[in-house]
Amino acid sequence: MSQPQDPNQPQYDQQAYQQAEYQDQYAQQQVAQEQAHEEELPPESSSNSSFLLFRAIPSWGVSLVLHTAILVILGLVILHQQANSQPSMVSSLSTDDLIDEIFEEEILEPIDTPVEVAQEVTPDLQMSLDPVEEVTDSEPVEVADDVEAAIADVELVEFGDKSIPDVNLTDSVSTVTGTGLAGRGSQSRSQMVKQYGGTKESEAAVAEALKWFARHQLPNGAWSFDHQKGQCQGRCGNPGRLGTSFNGATALAILPYLGAGQTHTEGNYKEIVERGLYFLTNSYKAEGIRGNWADPGGRLYTHGLCGIVLCEAYAMTNDKRLLNAAQMAINHIVYAQDPVGGGWRYQPRQAGDTSVVGWQLMALKSGHMAYLQVPKLTVAKASLFLDSVSLEEGAYYGYTTPGKRPATTAVGLLCRMYLGWKKNEPGLEKGVEYLSNHGPSKTDMYFNYYATQVLRHYGAEKWTKWNTEMRDWLVKEQSMADNHMKGSWMVGNGHGAGAGGRLYTTSMATMILEVYYRHMPIYKTQAAEDDFPL
Repeated sequence: MSQPQDPNQPQYDQQAYQQAEYQDQYAQQQVAQEQAHEEELPPESSSNSSFLLFRAIPSWGVSLVLHTAILVILGLVILHQQANSQPSMVSSLSTDDLIDEIFEEEILEPIDTPVEVAQEVTPDLQMSLDPVEEVTDSEPVEVADDVEAAIADVELVEFGDKSIPDVNLTDSVSTVTGTGLAGRGSQSRSQMVKQYGGTKESEAAVAEALKWFARHQLPNGAWSFDHQKGQCQGRCGNPGRLGTSFNGATALAILPYLGAGQTHTEGNYKEIVERGLYFLTNSYKAEGIRGNWADPGGRLYTHGLCGIVLCEAYAMTNDKRLLNAAQMAINHIVYAQDPVGGGWRYQPRQAGDTSVVGWQLMALKSGHMAYLQVPKLTVAKASLFLDSVSLEEGAYYGYTTPGKRPATTAVGLLCRMYLGWKKNEPGLEKGVEYLSNHGPSKTDMYFNYYATQVLRHYGAEKWTKWNTEMRDWLVKEQSMADNHMKGSWMVGNGHGAGAGGRLYTTSMATMILEVYYRHMPIYKTQAAEDDFPL
């Protein structure tokens, strides 16, 4: 698939080069003409004596003067344009300082350079948006076990008002039965909770969290990291700083519903989820067969989260109205990958960092489980990026360079698991040991989110020890006071807590407690998630 040229790439050097080339050709033509007709020229008159010195200079001298002038002009043009160009992303911070800074902005702080993003879309919804009533415990729901993704003609019945390209984006996806999300169905959920270490208390905590999210949905179907808007009216503390990053906040609010098996077609939260999906399907920037869900502050973080939501919602319901939107999100991730290093960062085609790579790979994995088109080359390049930031056989991972930090190591190891590493891989064994010894964090929910998934998939005694501490601490720390904050979390000041606030922290905590059934286990016979294309 050909990839369009990055519109943000500076063009001044190419234009200046072409200008110099044209001037060079013109000078050479002038010199050639002078040499050809030199002897035919009439004698110089006294009136033209001011040009005698010029005529006395040999033709090579004229060429030298012209070329020198051209080079001086070209240098001045480039220096002037460089002085007015955008600031460099290079930082003098150490690797440790840089990762702390960037994770502090998780999902995240607006950068100084203006980024072209889609304007916030708040369509006139064609559904009732009355205030949400209190919802009782979730009723059992079923997850679609058969995703019919090989379609000859996609019926473009729009989920939202925004037009999706009238083209079949999934004409070559394969038809496969079963998905890696099957554990979310009512028949298997309770069994998996018991099998992998959940409790009645942890499930009750998830149920309360879903109620909190329902109370904080905005009238247009979105959520905001500044959760004090809407019905809350400031009754819950700790709002996030990224109040205009609606796509990112909405994605993080919908993910816990999908993790609990609640979709827009089944469950007690059908209307809540439908409103959220309706907002997302109307709040992207169409770029050909790509859809860009980045919004201010979130950048590719936001897009990756929205991609996960759209792919999971489609995979769980087989709702064809979501199919093209999900594939468009995948297409943008493919386009935005760094063509050299294989990673992703804030804007398309930038050299990657491990944090952004983690969200994009999770979105690609969700697309793969939904049987969408995920190019093998894209996945292979992502693996090369992980190689470039790893240490000691892939046991430890840094941010943009090789390193050994808990959060990036957890991200890197989970990506390796999805990319096909076997359980006995030396680097995986050593890395899991490192995370296990570190233990759950009391301040950093981002680390806990990724590390919990790594330990859960790895299993054995390390998972039992980790899960007991992680699960019981989260249940204990959930706000259970009889007020508007009931069901939410706000603990510590770790990565993302300041930018995303209570909504971000509650989303991560809820998904950690859903780890028993969110995804089928990787290292198990006939697991549904061990066949990522390579």
